[in-house]
Amino acid sequence: MSDITDRDIMYLPGVGPKRAELLKKELQIFTYKDLLYYFPYKYIDRTRFYRIAELTNSMPYVQVKGTITRFETIGERNKQRLVARFADESGAMELIWFQGIKWVRENLKINTPYVVFGKPTSFGGQMNIVHPELEPAEGQSTVTGIFQAFYNTTEACKKKFMTSKVINKLQWTLAQFLQDQVSEPLPDYFIKRLKIMPLDLALRQVHFPENPTLLKAARFRLKFEELFFIQLKILSLKHKREEYFKGFVFSKVGYNLNTFYKNHLPFELTEAQKKVIREIRRDTGSGRQMNRLLQGDVGSGKTLVALMTALIAFDNGYQACLMAPTEILASQHFNTIQKMTAGLGIETALLTGSTKAKERTIIHEKLESGKLQLLMGTHALIESTVQFHKLGLVIIDEQHRFGVAQRAKLWKKNTLIPPHILVMTATPIPRTLAMTVYGDLDVSVIDELPPGRKPIQTIHFYENRKKQLYEFIREQVNRGRQVYIVYPLISESEKLDLKNLEDGYELMKEVFPRYAISMVHGRMKAADKEAEMRLFKEGKTQIMMATTVIEVGVDVPNASVMVIESAERFGLSQLHQLRGRVGRGAEQSYCVLMSSFKLSQESRKRIETMVRTNDGFEIAEVDMKLRGPGDIEGTQQSGIGFNLKLANLAKDGEILQHARNIARDVLDHDPLFEKPENALLKQQLLGMKNTEYDWSNIS
Repeated sequence: MSDITDRDIMYLPGVGPKRAELLKKELQIFTYKDLLYYFPYKYIDRTRFYRIAELTNSMPYVQVKGTITRFETIGERNKQRLVARFADESGAMELIWFQGIKWVRENLKINTPYVVFGKPTSFGGQMNIVHPELEPAEGQSTVTGIFQAFYNTTEACKKKFMTSKVINKLQWTLAQFLQDQVSEPLPDYFIKRLKIMPLDLALRQVHFPENPTLLKAARFRLKFEELFFIQLKILSLKHKREEYFKGFVFSKVGYNLNTFYKNHLPFELTEAQKKVIREIRRDTGSGRQMNRLLQGDVGSGKTLVALMTALIAFDNGYQACLMAPTEILASQHFNTIQKMTAGLGIETALLTGSTKAKERTIIHEKLESGKLQLLMGTHALIESTVQFHKLGLVIIDEQHRFGVAQRAKLWKKNTLIPPHILVMTATPIPRTLAMTVYGDLDVSVIDELPPGRKPIQTIHFYENRKKQLYEFIREQVNRGRQVYIVYPLISESEKLDLKNLEDGYELMKEVFPRYAISMVHGRMKAADKEAEMRLFKEGKTQIMMATTVIEVGVDVPNASVMVIESAERFGLSQLHQLRGRVGRGAEQSYCVLMSSFKLSQESRKRIETMVRTNDGFEIAEVDMKLRGPGDIEGTQQSGIGFNLKLANLAKDGEILQHARNIARDVLDHDPLFEKPENALLKQQLLGMKNTEYDWSNIS
């Protein structure tokens, strides 16, 4: 794009210093280019004119031709409204203004034909439009074309009359000014081969569409370009990493893995686990550094795959470390792995913030000498005092909970050759998001549960079925099972009408006087929390009442019921994670979603999805459609920043896949952009913002 688009927005005719300040502060429009790429969020057909007699409440936006026959100011000085009677040959309606009354009085004339545009509503049997758009019927503006584009604005903008219509007019001014001056970022051969619209035409059509076909083609071109350059950047970084970063070669499978596989395997591996282990074996034996993302629902056996990868590292003379986001989860991994490797002669240790100084010193010494083979822990692993003898593998669990800088410290524990990286998540990532946020990683998926596990049965109860819920809990506890009850809040909130944990705890003690009940929440001291959880884990308490602190890291196979109070207040991802706390044993498990009768459309959709499916990937797709990709856990910590202007990862999966295929094709034929026809692509990539450090190397 030519330098002219970098000009300050203040210099565009019709803007000036005051409007520029508003555009910059409220809409982040600083330059001509920012305005050009400030896209409409909807379009209204302006070719259709309605008669006043046809108008109804249910219509979205309408256009009416008529005249103002009179004005009337109603109300006291500080609460005035201006009402105009507006009539055509079929009848009359009211136009109402609460703001800008002086301007309307001075600029609009009685008995002059106007075109009125807005949303009709009725009050007391009278149709009206509040704060309508008006323009003289004679010589109607050419700005709008067939479709009127609508732009998002803020309340502050509206108060200063920076409306969608004003932005539309500024876009028109800019379009005339930039005619034939917008430079094309894609090579000519691309435009011809892909049969896509040139950029200057696409930008004009997206703001001022002549017809639906041209608008569709313009939006496709702009979305494709946006997604193509993200994919080209990600895949070129991946190519560079594979080309320049060597990896330790794990050439053999020896005593540790073979003995574990024959004598210590807790259950037979699923086909999905075997496939993932083959992928990891191929990576770690290739001589290139592995960067692999392992996705799998709670209970799918990711820890077992991680352990077997570590055993391969030990067989080849290397150490491994496993970093988890919380002490509970790190301790759980430590206990699980210690049990699974008992008798193998593998030296393991746990390092967290709670580790005492004397114990810490011993761990450091054993680690540096190479005697300690597997170190598990929390952020404590990244401290500069933690030095490895020969670190060959880094495993990061629930990796979205760590910042990139924290992960980089583990990467730098080796001076010359980086360790292999395996990152794990039990939060399923939608396919389009994985291609973008984690597009530089190789992705493995465990999409089946270990043998003997039964799918969790999910039930939705309204508040009036509490009695049935209590009977169900009593029946499960009497059969020797344990129950979680999760609340969204710890104490009473005036703003949210929620059942709170403390009241719930007292109520449960009354309802179940014979049962022992634990309570855990975020405000408790770590030691108290740990003690309560241990009681539940050891079966000394039958019911665990908690906030979402138990979302990650409590593994109690005997717990068969998860009750989620005020389920409508939780996001889909959180509901799915909480449900994953049960169903860890061979018994049938249940998740009961309790809600009020008043459910928003979105809340209803979330609950219906949970009841219908246990598939984490399907749930993740629905979650992204409901919330948008920017809110999905972990996306803000991705290595490559991207701020999509028009493309939507929840809706544009096909365009994204197409863009990725084309980007891969370019790199296959010209990985270093040495061919003259790709000079433009190279220039665009160099102009894209990078983070300070090439984070793609460390997942």
